[in-house]
Amino acid sequence: MFSPLRPIYPVAGIREIEDKLIPNARPPLMERAGRAAAQDAVRLIMNRPGPILIACGPGNNGGDGFVMARQLAQAGREVVVAFAGKVESLPLEAAKAHADYVAAGGSIVSDLPAAPACGWALVVDALFGIGLARRIDGRYADWILTLNAQPVPRMALDVPSGLDADTGQPKGATFRATHTTTFIALKPGLLTNDGPDYCGEVSVQRIDVDAAAWLPASGLAIAPSLFRTLLQPRPRNTHKGVYGDVGILGGNAGMVGAALLAGRAALWLGTGRVYVGLLDDHGPAVDFAHPELMLRRAHLLPERLSALAVGPGLGTQNISAGVLANALRRDMPLLVDADALNLVGTDPALAATLGERQAPTILTPHPAEAGRLLGVSTAQVQADRLCAALEIARRYRAMVVLKGCGSIIGTPDGRWYINTSGHPGMASAGMGDVLSGLVVGLLAQGWPPEKALIAGVHLHGAAADRLAREGIGPVGLSASETIDAARGVFNAWLIEAQREPGPTAGLRPER
Repeated sequence: MFSPLRPIYPVAGIREIEDKLIPNARPPLMERAGRAAAQDAVRLIMNRPGPILIACGPGNNGGDGFVMARQLAQAGREVVVAFAGKVESLPLEAAKAHADYVAAGGSIVSDLPAAPACGWALVVDALFGIGLARRIDGRYADWILTLNAQPVPRMALDVPSGLDADTGQPKGATFRATHTTTFIALKPGLLTNDGPDYCGEVSVQRIDVDAAAWLPASGLAIAPSLFRTLLQPRPRNTHKGVYGDVGILGGNAGMVGAALLAGRAALWLGTGRVYVGLLDDHGPAVDFAHPELMLRRAHLLPERLSALAVGPGLGTQNISAGVLANALRRDMPLLVDADALNLVGTDPALAATLGERQAPTILTPHPAEAGRLLGVSTAQVQADRLCAALEIARRYRAMVVLKGCGSIIGTPDGRWYINTSGHPGMASAGMGDVLSGLVVGLLAQGWPPEKALIAGVHLHGAAADRLAREGIGPVGLSASETIDAARGVFNAWLIEAQREPGPTAGLRPER
């Protein structure tokens, strides 16, 4: 479970690493990439009959494809290579890869052939790599549509052609892979936005390159390894006061459930005490499903809290803005979510107060809320999710998670993480409230804000993944169901952390 950390590099970073390596790389990087892709292909198709179709483009991605074709042919597989470019226009290394393939007895066709009667064993997209900056049209667009229609495993080299490797946005016709073999390290666009829908299963072939030795990564894929040192057993001699007091502010008329979901999530993740301050004057006095929650009117929350979340079901009325303004002035770790974010996005005074906070602050916007915080459209946020998350973090001096497919966590100093847990069943009402409760619960228990946010986001998705494996979802999964599952996953992590002790394993430090 506690796998090595997985760095993520934008295209500029990969290019910088390649530029440092290419002059002296032996064997050349293209040779390594093509060989690794061939090995992945063999694992993918196993005993599937039929030839392998490799569509090669006019650049270095095509060169990877030529090397792959030569390796597969030498291993005894039947290979068909389609190449519509001009050999004399190929980059130097790609031209050599082309020549080596032909010299080894390989043949090339200038257009995609019809599938044989037995069908292709595999189709491979080696058309355009990570540097593509334009929409694909014309012949190559037709090729992609034809490849996408093949009812067989479909493999992309480095990144599916047409997909922006930095943003995860498709550019015109885009290859839809069932498997993507990417080289050296992960790229942001493989993990966020539309990327996962086009990439399928992603494998990283490092091709004997230690990327971090050449360029430290500013981005990482989230995994429990990032917070394993905080997964400590509780001492036997303990009490609820050690595990913090959480406050939840929200629950306006018609939205009380949002605040209750957040409170329950914090409680079930081990918070000592949870207070839920409701704005609804006619709200319940007790949560009969979870009477451990202490419900009261919003203005009666205790002054002394370990951490506070404001926003679940808050509403946007004047009274909501007043409650938020008071929360922003409290000197304690604060999580700001939902309507609290919408109020900040429309009120310059609240935005200024948020940006001036000295205590730790966490913001949890979805793309529309992020747009309001930045004063741009939702589409602009989605066009570059990483840039949007980092700009919010910088502007408001806060930890930020931009929710969505491949949720992105950004820090004020420019570091970032992408989450890979979770599934589409989480597109359900109340999921954000549960996430807020999980994160603020960890904050209250003394987790550093960055680690609390990373762990809470990953745990939330991992809980949904567990439920799906048990046949609960993805379709029809409810937010409340993820609370119990999150508790189960978190305790499993604790147990596993003790089986694989890290360098700082031991009893939980005193608060």
